[in-house]
Amino acid sequence: MSKIRKTTDVILIGAGVMSATLGSLLKELAPEWKIKVFEKLETAGEESSNEWNNAGTGHAALCELNYTSEKADGTVDISKAVKINEQFQLSRQFWSYLVNSNLIRNPQDFIMPLPHMSMVQGEGNVAFLKRRFEALSKHPLFQGMEFSDRPEKLKEWIPLIIEGRTSNEPIAATKIDSGTDVNFGALTRMLFEYLQTRNVEVHYKHTVKDMKRTSDGLWEVKVHNLASGQYEYHTAKFIFVGGGGGSLPLLQKTGIPESKHIGGFPVSGLFMVCNNPEVIEKHHAKVYGKAKVGAPPMSVPHLDTRYIDNKKTLLFGPFAGFSPKFLKTGSYFDLIGSVKLDNILTMLAAGVKEMALTKYLIQQVLLSNEKRMEELREFIPNAKSEDWDIVVAGQRVQVIKDTVEGGKGTLQFGTEVVTSADGSIAGLLGASPGASTAVHVMLEVLEKCFPQQMTEWEPKIKEMVPSYGVSLVEHPELFRELHNATARVLGLNGKELVYH
Repeated sequence: MSKIRKTTDVILIGAGVMSATLGSLLKELAPEWKIKVFEKLETAGEESSNEWNNAGTGHAALCELNYTSEKADGTVDISKAVKINEQFQLSRQFWSYLVNSNLIRNPQDFIMPLPHMSMVQGEGNVAFLKRRFEALSKHPLFQGMEFSDRPEKLKEWIPLIIEGRTSNEPIAATKIDSGTDVNFGALTRMLFEYLQTRNVEVHYKHTVKDMKRTSDGLWEVKVHNLASGQYEYHTAKFIFVGGGGGSLPLLQKTGIPESKHIGGFPVSGLFMVCNNPEVIEKHHAKVYGKAKVGAPPMSVPHLDTRYIDNKKTLLFGPFAGFSPKFLKTGSYFDLIGSVKLDNILTMLAAGVKEMALTKYLIQQVLLSNEKRMEELREFIPNAKSEDWDIVVAGQRVQVIKDTVEGGKGTLQFGTEVVTSADGSIAGLLGASPGASTAVHVMLEVLEKCFPQQMTEWEPKIKEMVPSYGVSLVEHPELFRELHNATARVLGLNGKELVYH
């Protein structure tokens, strides 16, 4: 039987926030290009982007302690925090452009203002938090941050956390009101609705089975239509693999050298969700704690006010777990299937190096509900078991690769873009800060994959993302101007940043 072949300009694999962002950028930059999207599930944003599968934090390093490290001399390195904050500003600018252009409406359906706080206990941790505050608060990107170790002020900020606390251990927190809660699932669905009005073909219940290069330099994608059972073949000049944890196996199928010597380690998560409206109303912030000694960065405990379906809720977690699946809807054979001749030594090296992580994950899997409640009570001393339910969050695949700094089999905790040498295919691997920095990451994809178009596209990019190519760190006045402007457009109005 002859193949059904269809040709297009761009294929996006996976209907998550990354594909939605890249598709939206491309439709503004090259409206005549034909774009097709293939998603194996029935709707957009159902895996990592879904609002129940991530913490919904607009990651701007306002509260996440793992983005600021302590040097040997006791000073605090804020360079990573500054970088992530700058990247989040690009997302705010692009979302504001979409709202101003009437391409998406009702920003309150996906983004809400919410104080971001860091909270620590113990003398050493309090001293670190104060040094961190002193380093960050002097920086224009973190203007307005407050610090307190006074019980009466903390009770005003976080009554739920302070009430019933009997320990005499020192406790302190920082607070900044310019934080956000972001519903990445709602944002993803909005972007795909907009794309479909721009003649982007979005095919749900279609799973990509294989990819190979054709003799004329195009990419041929073998797609299984799950509704009809038929196989289709689509060719394109450019492919983006945005399939969350499913991206690694697909990139391996391409055979590109850049996909070699890379492995993936899946980590699952659980959140506790509050079912008591009185408890939910007592808390209004995202409060991030400090990971326990020996625990990985993804295990940082946090108590989050969330807005889901325009309803306020309260989540605590995450509790890590292990499943060999690369996606929540994946297969138990995902992990073993990703081990290839070119990455087996990398994977084995990681296994030896990460014994502490393995031990931690086993301990987390074996936690009883009462043990989880004990961890919650470190945050909320008066927490009652009947007020909290368990929700299973998404799967995250941490990248394992050989690095100069870490050597063979180093576990990466960031977001990684894999691009072929000729820029004809790109894929996204990794986790946090992920969706929050989607615009920065997708602009990086455009730079790597479409260098010949960038000069022509730059004016439009700067219209959509005014600080593109400019360091906000070096232009604090521009930062304040754009921060205040995006706050107004996105309905995040609070106290405006002012010039000092």
